[in-house]
Amino acid sequence: MAHVEVAQGRSVRLARTRELRCHLCDSTLWNGLSLRDGDIVIASWAKSGTTWTQQIVGQLLFQGAEEVEVARISPWVDFRLGAGDRIAMLEAQTHRRFLKTHLPVYALGIDRDVRYIYLARDGRDAVWSLHNHYLTMKPERLAAINDAPGRVGPPLERPPESVRDWYRAWFERDGYPVWPYWDHVRGWWAFRRLPNVMLLHFNELKRDLPGAIRAIAAFLDLPVDEARLPAIVEHCSFGYMKAHAALVAPGGGIGWADGGASFIHKGENGRWRAVLTAEDRAAYEARAVAELGPEAAHWLATGEGPAAQLAQTGQHVELS
Repeated sequence: MAHVEVAQGRSVRLARTRELRCHLCDSTLWNGLSLRDGDIVIASWAKSGTTWTQQIVGQLLFQGAEEVEVARISPWVDFRLGAGDRIAMLEAQTHRRFLKTHLPVYALGIDRDVRYIYLARDGRDAVWSLHNHYLTMKPERLAAINDAPGRVGPPLERPPESVRDWYRAWFERDGYPVWPYWDHVRGWWAFRRLPNVMLLHFNELKRDLPGAIRAIAAFLDLPVDEARLPAIVEHCSFGYMKAHAALVAPGGGIGWADGGASFIHKGENGRWRAVLTAEDRAAYEARAVAELGPEAAHWLATGEGPAAQLAQTGQHVELS
């Protein structure tokens, strides 16, 4: 893959080819941030373990310390609210930075000296989590998002009570009400073999949290203090994160009805099984294969396959 020189004089593996702007995101906000060698970017479509992985990286960087305020020091860079203060805070940081994004790869690009962790989750599980996310969002936060200057597209609306109706709209309109889903997964999957890109599945975090923490540490070249590992694992458990949501959830969770407990909700998969019809399931599974191919579709549904094996063994290769 040809390297391309960009405005900051940094050599990249993938130049940004398009921008993404909507009621939530603005990819041009990355223009105000000077990337540094060793920066860590944690990306996902949405509700796929992004916050969980930020907590893991924060615990690895600070060796299992209590009271690491991940929500503040690792912000969502392309979020439209509070962008100016966020960029200034990041530029002032002296520790190794770890940043959150929900951008597709074409709207972000891949810098050769930055590490990227892409989180994925079965779309149905992500939608169930996203439904709760917006259903419990306070009206004033919803209004702040919609009324912020520069919004592109229709305003974000409170979802219907019926999660199946919400899912059907998401499926039929490809990622509604946020950004396209299939293209997001497909784009990052295409770069899974780059040595500075790690694809990680929500199910891997669920199945073997200590193993996932070790794999992330190895990918980031972060030493693990074995004496501190039990504390790191404990601080990255779902129960700990929910109990300390004020440190983990964006804004401390103040934008949701039950605070951070609403943002860090269940962390469960398969809730759609009792709601979606057999026809709904078949349509989703057929589309996953059509959009991604059988190998990627299987990985997306299960977290099993070559992407997971690459993450565990570190067998990344340079694309030519």
